[in-house]
Amino acid sequence: MAWNEPGGNNNDPWKNRGGKEQGPPDLDDVFKNLFGKFGKSGGNGGGSGKSLGGIGAGILVGLLVVIWFISGFYTIREAERGVVLRFGEYYQQVEPGLRWAPTFVDTVIPVDVQSIRDQSSSGSMLTEDENVVSVQMEMQFRVVDPYRWTFAVESPEQSLSQSLDSAIRYVVGHSKMDDVLTDGREVTRQRVWEELQGIIEPYNMGVSIIDMNFRDARPPEQVKDAFDDAIAAQEDQQRFIREAEAYAREIEPRARGQVNRMNEEAQAYKEQVTLEAQGEVARFNELLPQYERAPQVTRERIYLETMEEVLSSTSKIMVDSKGGNNMMYLPLDKIMERQQSTTKARSRNTLEGLQAPVTDAEGRSRNSSPTSGLRGDSYREGR
Repeated sequence: MAWNEPGGNNNDPWKNRGGKEQGPPDLDDVFKNLFGKFGKSGGNGGGSGKSLGGIGAGILVGLLVVIWFISGFYTIREAERGVVLRFGEYYQQVEPGLRWAPTFVDTVIPVDVQSIRDQSSSGSMLTEDENVVSVQMEMQFRVVDPYRWTFAVESPEQSLSQSLDSAIRYVVGHSKMDDVLTDGREVTRQRVWEELQGIIEPYNMGVSIIDMNFRDARPPEQVKDAFDDAIAAQEDQQRFIREAEAYAREIEPRARGQVNRMNEEAQAYKEQVTLEAQGEVARFNELLPQYERAPQVTRERIYLETMEEVLSSTSKIMVDSKGGNNMMYLPLDKIMERQQSTTKARSRNTLEGLQAPVTDAEGRSRNSSPTSGLRGDSYREGR
């Protein structure tokens, strides 16, 4: 029979006397009753009650100590350094690895000192020549001193962002629009870097600037097309200059080689002309005494030698007869051609005769070789 059925004599499992319907007992009441029992046993049970209460308190205290000790272990990663604060004051800096610090006494702040962080800034700025440009720059930095990074300023990230904005606006405000948009961008980037270094140096924030990137610089939208054309023209100019330099580097060695060759040829020609002139002078010096002894004979001999040298390469000769007005022409070229054709015909006939079979009176063939007869004659003559 269920406890709440009629006739069940109100057998309430929660021992609710008085017939009132109540829920489960409160946990606070359970713990109060438990600690009350420990107190009563310690006060009325004599020595055994006191030892039981001491053991329970010792176990509780030991458990709390173990939990406190275990909670003190922490790990510093390889790329980090730990800044330890003891009661809120800087105590020391720890290296990577497994470490232990007393809980509620030391506070450890891990700081990444190897990762490269970036900070960007952008905005519309007024240049020195009163033109508006939109500039976007990005800075890359790394933490080198965890203690200074943590305590030098209240918010290092925000301080760096404000310093970057200030440096960019100062440099752009002291530069002309063409320098910022075209060929002066590298100079502007370097000036922003130097200005930022000068701003953050007094704060000693424990950071090192790695690089500064000029991401974009644009003119107002109303004149953007014109500036794009100007930038494209400057890029074409630089490209043409590089192509011309490459062409010059290709042509120059070839031209130097031609110059050296012409110099060598000129030197050789100079030496040749000098030697020929010296030979002519030597020949003249040899002819001069002979001419002085016999001028007429020497003059005719020189004339004949000269004519022989001139006419040796021609096939036409003109002969002037003495005492007459007629000049005889000897066509030596025709005579030589006729002589050559006759010689060829004779050679061809001789070759055909040698190749034809010849028989003697007995019908035996003779040796047609021209050398066989010579050998026979030589044998008959005893040679």
